[in-house]
Amino acid sequence: MYQPLADELRPTTLDEVYGQEEILGEGKMLRRLIESGKIPNLIFYGPSGTGKTTVANIIAERTQRKLCKLNATTASTSDIKEIVSQLDTMLAPNGVLLYLDEIQSFNKKQQQTLLEHIENGKITLIASTTENPYFYVFNAILSRSTVFEFKQISPEAAMQVVRRGIEYMRGKTGLTVTAEPGALEHIAFSCGGDLRKALNAVEVLFSAAGADSDTLEITLADAKTVTQRSAMRYDRDGDSHFDCLSALMKSIRGSDPDAAIHYLARFLEAGDLPACCRRILCSACEDIGLAYPLAIPIVKACVDSALQLGLPEARLPLADAVLFLATCPKSNSGCMAIDAALGDVRRGRTGPIPRELQNVHADSAGQEREQGYLYPHNYPHNWVQQQYLPDALVDTQYYQPGQNKAEQAAKRYWDEIKGGK
Repeated sequence: MYQPLADELRPTTLDEVYGQEEILGEGKMLRRLIESGKIPNLIFYGPSGTGKTTVANIIAERTQRKLCKLNATTASTSDIKEIVSQLDTMLAPNGVLLYLDEIQSFNKKQQQTLLEHIENGKITLIASTTENPYFYVFNAILSRSTVFEFKQISPEAAMQVVRRGIEYMRGKTGLTVTAEPGALEHIAFSCGGDLRKALNAVEVLFSAAGADSDTLEITLADAKTVTQRSAMRYDRDGDSHFDCLSALMKSIRGSDPDAAIHYLARFLEAGDLPACCRRILCSACEDIGLAYPLAIPIVKACVDSALQLGLPEARLPLADAVLFLATCPKSNSGCMAIDAALGDVRRGRTGPIPRELQNVHADSAGQEREQGYLYPHNYPHNWVQQQYLPDALVDTQYYQPGQNKAEQAAKRYWDEIKGGK
């Protein structure tokens, strides 16, 4: 019966688990818990192929409880009830260890079905998820569980797994194996920290050797073929999507053009134009703003061009826009001003609009009341002293000019005209 290489080489001890030394190294918390045999409810959070299922299997081997496995993408409430029905019977005299994969796919009702039995200890839950559990897992389950984060596997750790896979397949097939310089390194780097992908690539290379061959040369070209685009971790509804959006905008805000263009490249490789275009437009207003107001129409023109061109040509105007924004002077004065004003409005700090600013209207019998509005263009420098804010907000200052050439020049201009008011 066929068994994938990744399953054949699945670690059976904690010492064989690669890349999670922060939680599984000697003396680390998760390792101490597992070695004690007193397993609490656990939630494993991290990217795929980083060892979550493997560690759950190792835990199952160390417990005398019956192991039940469910995948939340296909399981239903009736599956949970079937497991619950085995409690306190000869089928599960010591309770059940339930491994629930992809727990984020369970709705609130399904997660609530587990609560009573998790709380009384008859079911010990080990759940895994690729999404942030603090967003996707019901709070009542979170409060009864300990969360451990599995980090993305480093290329160095992935390289160890690639070499182990090759040695195993060499022994299994009897092939004489040589590797072109850089080929194995390419597999390790291109798997994107997913050891399952790395081992699948190794297996494909051996499968392609042919039944009549007694040698296998792993070329760089073949390594690139079996790993094409595999390094991309991107889900338009998942954490990686929002992390990438955040990193793009923060890199622009931080004036790091190299980082900004890198995160743009991730969006382009994933083919997600709308998300990055929206973020770039937002950054032009939020982070550059009044320091260089022309950035807004310039970036809008770049985004329009990108959406008209489509990929792959869209990369050109978007690259220009991102590098332009990252190297522009920065100011968030507009963002801070509108947020402060919105805060007052939401707290009810408004008051009637001054009479001189109201729209001209008839109070009664067709007679217009004198407003007393002073038309600024009738005065020198197109300005005249006049109250614009409601009485309740007189002298409130929302806008603080940024420390950049454009805003400071405007400030000096109006300070001179207004006499420092």
